[in-house]
Amino acid sequence: MVSGPASPQHRFIDPKVLARLSGLGLHARMPMIGNVSGHHRSPIRGSSLEFAEYRKYVPGDDTRRLDWRAWGRSNRYYMKEFEADTNLRLCLIVDTSGSLNFAAGGVSKLELSRSLAGTLAYLASRQGDAVGLYGAGTKFHTAISPKRNAAHLRVVLDHLAAMKAGGETGLAECLHEAAENISQRALVVVLSDLFLEPATLKDCFQHLRFRKHDVAVLHLLDQSEIDFDFDRPTRFVDLEGGAPIMTDPVLMGRQYRQAITDYLAALGTVMREAAVDYHRVNLRDPVEPVLARFLIGRKPKRRA
Repeated sequence: MVSGPASPQHRFIDPKVLARLSGLGLHARMPMIGNVSGHHRSPIRGSSLEFAEYRKYVPGDDTRRLDWRAWGRSNRYYMKEFEADTNLRLCLIVDTSGSLNFAAGGVSKLELSRSLAGTLAYLASRQGDAVGLYGAGTKFHTAISPKRNAAHLRVVLDHLAAMKAGGETGLAECLHEAAENISQRALVVVLSDLFLEPATLKDCFQHLRFRKHDVAVLHLLDQSEIDFDFDRPTRFVDLEGGAPIMTDPVLMGRQYRQAITDYLAALGTVMREAAVDYHRVNLRDPVEPVLARFLIGRKPKRRA
């Protein structure tokens, strides 16, 4: 059992939120391969109470799993197979490019990412799952492989607390690297504002899915970035190092809003085609309802 956060540097995690979310649980949408028993489905057949399927008897099989009722009906030998339960590997990929310094309502994208990722890490560790953390700048500056103990969780949270945003994005290269280097199936949660072309992101997510990872995205995008409701000449600063631009938003507002609408529509298509669990997060949204929707959406459906 992992206790609530006690270190002052982990104040980005609210113990009250943890307590209210702990009953929901963090679930994988597809079978996982772990090294201990746990709460998640495995592709490997085992001896849990969850019936999976029948298969024909092969000499050498354990006769204790023969279904004698099936033999009585068909005069053929069938084996009962059950799903093995295993632990989950949670890999948190936090974008730390300069645009994550953008703030609204007093909270920056990086600060919100820190709270979301830290809370998920605690929930996963509390239920016995392994947690890993990856900080994505122009390349991975943090790469902590998943482990499942309290001391490791403190290491993950310490690195989360120390993360700073800056520089250009290298998220695409980092996601491809993660697909190659995360060796076993994992739940990969990406926290980013996704300032990349949808076609580029499609290649990244398809690569991760090809490697059998369960991929989820928490897309941090403030409503002001969509509405673009500026009404006077404004100086726009590129947080990733480009030259600032002085312009009249009234003259370009319509084109901007059309561009963001087209971008979000293309991004939605990419997420559906790559089977990514996609959630758009407004910077002004509290952590608890954001993660409650995420966790509830991942709960396994009851079998008929």
